[in-house]
Amino acid sequence: MTNSMHEASLLAGYDGGSPREPRPIVIIGAGGIVRDAHLPAYAKAGFPVWGIVDIARDKAQALADQYRIRHVFAAVEDAVAEAPADAVYDLALMPEHVPDALEALPEGSAVLIQKPLGHSLARAIALRDQCRRRGLVAAVNTQLRFAPYIAEARRLIAAGEIGEVYDFDLRVSVETPWHMFPQVFGQERLEFTMHSVHYMDLARSFFGDPDGVSAVTVRHPEKPDIATTRSSVIMRYRDRPLRVVIGTNHDHDFGPRHEESFVKWEGTRGAIRARMGLLMAYPDGVPDALEIARHGEREWTPIPFEGSWFPDAFIGSMGVLQRFVAGEIPELPTSVDDVVHTMAVVEAAYRSDEIEGVVPRVDGDQ
Repeated sequence: MTNSMHEASLLAGYDGGSPREPRPIVIIGAGGIVRDAHLPAYAKAGFPVWGIVDIARDKAQALADQYRIRHVFAAVEDAVAEAPADAVYDLALMPEHVPDALEALPEGSAVLIQKPLGHSLARAIALRDQCRRRGLVAAVNTQLRFAPYIAEARRLIAAGEIGEVYDFDLRVSVETPWHMFPQVFGQERLEFTMHSVHYMDLARSFFGDPDGVSAVTVRHPEKPDIATTRSSVIMRYRDRPLRVVIGTNHDHDFGPRHEESFVKWEGTRGAIRARMGLLMAYPDGVPDALEIARHGEREWTPIPFEGSWFPDAFIGSMGVLQRFVAGEIPELPTSVDDVVHTMAVVEAAYRSDEIEGVVPRVDGDQ
């Protein structure tokens, strides 16, 4: 295993630690992701939620009543006027609403921005620059990095348990009920920006920035009101014998028997496979699983872990920001400065799709 291997260094933010003295959280947005993930995660971790904001104040009030949140607002400016000076702002908003919310925050405050960081690389850069201009300590909620099975796999890989990783295969073939996400209808971009961004970001968090990206993303022939829903992405690492492949199919509506949702790392000493159960039979999901196989044994052994992507990964993404702000860790792995590189990978994937690959020709073809 060479020292140049990005995944061999376990950053402090990935060590599973929690902030010693959690700061009060102001959640901006009261949609389904807040109900299903943010609030359950913070309750489980003991992170104090000071207030919640939504233009539809009734939605915010309903969640506040459920989680005993004392302060409810219809405008970000009103929340900021009353919030504690050390509050951390949690923006659970669609990308188009993030700039106005960032502008309303106190200069120098800490903020967690929901993924994706804009609908395009240009918007991501603009958001990064806005955060810099206002002195914000800004992170992006790339929570899959902190899913419990990912965290355990990361620790094992960094410890050299499967040797040098030479293959990363992430595959999702499920029936996604798009009617549960009405905000995606009419979006020009969908699969890369709203879903596979998780997977490209995850690969980056293990292997660093790729040297090239090849990709295709396509629509379903009978769903004209939904943008692309099936994709293939190859992330190329020029100086390594490493294959990184991401394949997604959200249109597999043929029953659960052959649904797939997994991440697999293969290395010179063994392999690790994680089943992402949340996405299968959605929204009910199936149990997650994590297994390891070692060369020569030809058997897979379960690896114990606790929790799941929802809600536990959201503890990690908020916790790492709070630990950095408190000076408990020296770097913020999910900073906007880092995640803008994920958006560069997403943009490269869309560009690759537009180019449509290399045309096969036989000598003499016109």
